[in-house]
Amino acid sequence: FNKKKRPFNKFKFNKKKRPFRRPLSRIQENRINHKNIGLISRFISQQGKILSRRVTKLTLKQQRLVTKAIKIARILALLPFRTNKVKLKRTNPTAKIRSRKRTKPTTRTPGLRTRKK
Repeated sequence: FNKKKRPFNKFKFNKKKRPFRRPLSRIQENRINHKNIGLISRFISQQGKILSRRVTKLTLKQQRLVTKAIKIARILALLPFRTNKVKLKRTNPTAKIRSRKRTKPTTRTPGLRTRKK
């Protein structure tokens, strides 16, 4: 079998690779502290969850400092664990399980059933 070998770079696209760099936040690491509530509250969602690094665009070191500062501030009661601003109300009740009405029990043959011949 004599197969022609295709050149490897035929499948590569001729596009130039662009370096991927996300813009990092300009927060100084010495400013991240549990007492700095104005700064820390920017990294908490409305439900009180800590936002991820993708959303906040922090470095790994900054994200660790922010999470530690948030947890310390919660323990010291400077920040709430949850925010009670949004209260959910049920408008329509969820699907209810219908209870079956019991009918009269059918008459069953007691013991073993026998075949009729």
